[in-house]
Amino acid sequence: MRHTRITAVTALGAAALLALSGCSSSASSTGSGEPAAVPSAEGEGQTVTVWIMQDDYTDETLEAINTRFTEETGADVDIQVQQWDGITTKISTALATSTPPDVLDIGNTQVAGYAANGGLLDLTAYEDDLAQGRTWLGGLADPARVDESLYAVPGFAGARAVIYNKEMWADAGITEVPETFEDFTAALDAVAAANTEPDFSPFYYPGQYWQSAMQFVWDAGGEIAVEDGGTWNGDMNSDAAVEGLQDFADFQNTYSSPASATLDNQTPSQGQVFGDGKTSAILNTGGGIKGITDVNPEMTADMLGTFPFPGKSGEPQPVMIGGSDWAIPARSQNSELALQWIKIASGPEIQDDYVFGVDGWIPNSTEAIEAAQATELPEHQAGFFEAALNSKATPAAATWSTIEGDRSINDLFSSIASGSKPVDEAATQFDDHLDSVLGAN
Repeated sequence: MRHTRITAVTALGAAALLALSGCSSSASSTGSGEPAAVPSAEGEGQTVTVWIMQDDYTDETLEAINTRFTEETGADVDIQVQQWDGITTKISTALATSTPPDVLDIGNTQVAGYAANGGLLDLTAYEDDLAQGRTWLGGLADPARVDESLYAVPGFAGARAVIYNKEMWADAGITEVPETFEDFTAALDAVAAANTEPDFSPFYYPGQYWQSAMQFVWDAGGEIAVEDGGTWNGDMNSDAAVEGLQDFADFQNTYSSPASATLDNQTPSQGQVFGDGKTSAILNTGGGIKGITDVNPEMTADMLGTFPFPGKSGEPQPVMIGGSDWAIPARSQNSELALQWIKIASGPEIQDDYVFGVDGWIPNSTEAIEAAQATELPEHQAGFFEAALNSKATPAAATWSTIEGDRSINDLFSSIASGSKPVDEAATQFDDHLDSVLGAN
């Protein structure tokens, strides 16, 4: 009987973490060649090493993937659970060795950085076979492409939706979920009229919370940056993006407290503000439900509703998807087996029955979301799945992480919300910074 090892791995030296059993044939980087099927490799006596980020997948889901993989290939799996602290450096170090892990669980916005340095296997030719007839969510798949080549396969997603206090809205006379931007603002106006405390926000919207604020820019047709001939150029001073930035500022100034214009979404947390009764609605991921109920245990999940943020465009605002992709290090000694493992992990059975059915994540395709919606999701979950059907992501530029790290994009939205800079001036300055950072790819 075979046993799958699930090992907790901490931030020890990389050399001590990269032991692999044996060696097997490897799938070569496929470039932009003709579509190909994932190779069927015999793995008897081999062990595939998979790095999993802490809390991304349950043991039950991993065991289901591994059991099917072993049945099909004869190979064993060594699951090594990674901590978030220092993971970027740790993966970069592992990719530079001759014996990296065979499969990596990495953030969707991290793929480009690792791929640009030649660290990940090009999966382009296998894309159709890996997709297995399904349509991957754009917010997961788009950042996994660099120069039109695919370097990772979507695993799961988390999306943002409006979370609202149903009782507070009902007390204000709002009993139906708004479907248009006009209906939404009318509902917030009614909530504001019923709650006149000076520190109350009908919709709490911290100004530095750029991941949610970008929805206004995308809804207006703008982008963070656009690619031209392999070079990324800032697009935040385009007419469409400036319009979206102004829409964000107008909404934030109207419905959130003045103090929130310069705050991030952590201090105080949105859950704290909501749980304390200082707002009727927020824009957050599914984890925001737990954040609220942890602060106020008397406010149970069935007292909360969710729905996609209605856009001025007439459609739900595009949402920034956070989530996880599967990638294979270019130097994996077991890349054909790794491809088979990833095909199982991203396939319909695991996505429908485990990633959604057990773990509760948003699965990786529109078809899987529709299957989840057919189960009549609870009201406090349904909005996240609906929102994920219209998703976007950050630019697939190798140096994008610098923008998040230096918090320049936080400052952009905060300066606009607070009025410390005119919208066009703030956008132009940010574009100049984008050009200097992303142009260094």
